[in-house]
Amino acid sequence: MIYSIISTILFIIVLPFWYLISRFNPKLGYGFKQKLGFGLGKPLDKKSIVFYGVSVGEVLALQNLIKETKKQFPGFNIVVSTGTRTGQETAKQKLSDAADYITYFPFDFPFCINNFFKKVNPEIIIVAETELWPNIGYCCNKNKIPLIIVNGRMSDRTYGSYKKLALFFAPVLKKYTKILTQSESDNKKLVSIGANPDTTQIMGNLKFDIEVNLDNFSPIEKNPDDKIIIAGSTHIGEDEIILTVFNKIRKDNIKLLVAPRHPERNDSVYNLFRQTRLRIGRRSNGDDFTNHDIIILDTLGELGKMYSICDFAFIGGSFNKTGGHNPLEAVIFNKPVISGPNVQNFKDIYAIITRTDAGVIVKNETELMGQMQKLLENPEYYQKACDDCKLVFEQNRGAMQYVIEELKTLINM
Repeated sequence: MIYSIISTILFIIVLPFWYLISRFNPKLGYGFKQKLGFGLGKPLDKKSIVFYGVSVGEVLALQNLIKETKKQFPGFNIVVSTGTRTGQETAKQKLSDAADYITYFPFDFPFCINNFFKKVNPEIIIVAETELWPNIGYCCNKNKIPLIIVNGRMSDRTYGSYKKLALFFAPVLKKYTKILTQSESDNKKLVSIGANPDTTQIMGNLKFDIEVNLDNFSPIEKNPDDKIIIAGSTHIGEDEIILTVFNKIRKDNIKLLVAPRHPERNDSVYNLFRQTRLRIGRRSNGDDFTNHDIIILDTLGELGKMYSICDFAFIGGSFNKTGGHNPLEAVIFNKPVISGPNVQNFKDIYAIITRTDAGVIVKNETELMGQMQKLLENPEYYQKACDDCKLVFEQNRGAMQYVIEELKTLINM
């Protein structure tokens, strides 16, 4: 209560300055009106199951759970909320069919929260990973709305900060009806700073609840003894690294498929690889590996399925500041992955797969070449890496169904 009063006073003082700053820094202004609780429109016609994923990674983690919740609880509206513009765009792109309403999550002030509640009429609020909001917890408790964390996690760095402020965070954590964590380590960290041990449980990781889907897929033809390397979702600067490494490790039966992340780069990447004496083809032309060394994947929507034909993959966006892309798109097909050092967008996934040989993070071009050679030339190591891909899925599947069963105990059907 004291926090609510103080935060409200501070909010009133800060609001005009925040508004002025947002006029010069658009990032602060995205969804500003909705976060205040204004312009939300008429209240929804029935109670809602509300999901909150602050940005892109959290929205993607919630994606399959949201769709399954829509099937399991048809009597409720599905509301998806985010904290960032990119999260909002991802939600609209991926979840328009499943969500009845997509909006921004309110600022953690009672006035904003109450306006949000009036609009969406929440039956339950489900927060992805570890977002701790004191006033949200207070308002949910006051209105007897279950508030749960799913896919909960806490990095060592965050834990160190929270541990120092455990006296503040302990009462906040206790306002959460349930906290469902990715791992035993995450569970112990949260309990140690004040989460209720009776309602803090291990669920696994939602990002592993994906399925193989090869419907309407036509693989690229290759010779029986060909070994295929995929460089997936490459960015500027990474294609040059891949080309240099490939030239050094290439043999007649080693082939390369390059998938630029952005389609507008397809021609420039094709021209880059044409500077060599290698035989370069395009997927859009129907070219295959029987008479090409390298093929540029210049068609849309095929990369995820194309991982099924490779022996292993390099996952791009990891040798620059992008933060990497989802390695599980390859690992789901039991294909080992290699990434550069910048994988912060999927650090929770890499923390799991790099405990085994399913995934390896390399620091530079030299290490990338060494790891590729190891996978190509050491059959025992390669087989173990493939087996480890299967193992990490076996050990981490089931999180989505775990959450669904928990929701059935909390939602009034």
